[in-house]
Amino acid sequence: MTTSSSMAFIHNVCSASFTRAFRTRTLVPNTIISSQKHNNLTTAATTPTPTLTLKPSSSSSSSSRIQNNDSKVLLGLSEADLQQVALDFGQQGYRGKQLHHLIYQRKIRQVEDFSQLPQAFRKGLQEAGWRVGRSPIHSSVTAADGTIKLLIKLEDNRLIETVGIPVVDEKGPMRLTACVSSQVGCPLRCSFCATGKGGFSRNLQPHEIVEQVLAVEEIFKHRVTNVVFMGMGEPMMNLKSVLEAHRCLNKDIQIGQRMITISTVGVPNTIKRLASHKLQSTLAVSLHAPNQKLRETIVPSAKSYPLNAIMNDCKNYFLETNRRVSFEYALLAGVNDAVEHAIELAELLQEWGRIYHVNLIPFNPIEGSEFKRPSKRQVSAFAAALESRKITVSTRQTRGLEANAACGQLRNKFQKDPLVLDSDLVQTESDVAVAC
Repeated sequence: MTTSSSMAFIHNVCSASFTRAFRTRTLVPNTIISSQKHNNLTTAATTPTPTLTLKPSSSSSSSSRIQNNDSKVLLGLSEADLQQVALDFGQQGYRGKQLHHLIYQRKIRQVEDFSQLPQAFRKGLQEAGWRVGRSPIHSSVTAADGTIKLLIKLEDNRLIETVGIPVVDEKGPMRLTACVSSQVGCPLRCSFCATGKGGFSRNLQPHEIVEQVLAVEEIFKHRVTNVVFMGMGEPMMNLKSVLEAHRCLNKDIQIGQRMITISTVGVPNTIKRLASHKLQSTLAVSLHAPNQKLRETIVPSAKSYPLNAIMNDCKNYFLETNRRVSFEYALLAGVNDAVEHAIELAELLQEWGRIYHVNLIPFNPIEGSEFKRPSKRQVSAFAAALESRKITVSTRQTRGLEANAACGQLRNKFQKDPLVLDSDLVQTESDVAVAC
């Protein structure tokens, strides 16, 4: 979701074939990859003299990800990048594989806890400023349906929210969706979305996106099968970091591209940029209205990106990627939920081709909002009007409502201003729950 969009799409993504999504990635117990052919080298390397510290080699040629990694964060680097880091410190390349395993499978949070690596290597990494890049979980809230919302405290003491949504299917194993944030807050201020009301601070770095998925896996003790960029923020306004995180989620954490959804309310030129990468992930566009005039009242940023321009970019996205675009539509009682609106929406989609899917999201209440949730009868009538005109439609099942973790509800008062660190002013858990 752009936060302004919805997690409605989540339920539908989760219902995709688990067999197709499931790869041989598992949550690994406390073991470390070893290499028989390096046994002798390993024995020698793991017993360095206490005073020895390895320094990175100045002659090594690192990848661009390493060269551009000013913050010296290991999380987000590929196995090849980590092998290069190991080589830069005079280590064998297989140490990079061990690093990869420790970070992505064991989920070790601190360099000093890489106990299977030589002490000199660990010390060298620390003295050179390298760190894993994991942030602590500040608090969590659990809904009756098993959905868990996590508040993660970043290095600058701002909080972001991510949501884990379990789906238990009698026909197969549990599926677990991570709804991740891409920004601290959101600058777009959609009228029905809580995140926009809380203000905007900054974009997230790639590792700050990836770590949300690892945090969900740790809490549930289960692998994440689906990822939706539908948390706090507008992913297309942080596309560089989103794409780097996407690569890591797919290649390093082994989540299939088709199990990843990138959502947007619409930012000029970004759908074209995304299409050029030819990803097999789903693009979900937050539409929320069947015409430009109504859309501008719901989504202020629509003024700079007319509806026809969005539809044209979505059509070209399909032609470029052969991937169907999904449209999210938040139903607001008395605003955009009339059958007439459904008919107008169907006509709009038919004008641009039958290559779309519509996800209806009944509005979830947020504090201080004038909008109301439509009745089930009204939602059914809207869906029926679309279906009768041969538009593929689904209505999302609300998840995480009690924890304020449902679509459009993610907000905390520390997304704009950082936490106060004075011990006498540290918030209690109950304070945070109210703030969310």
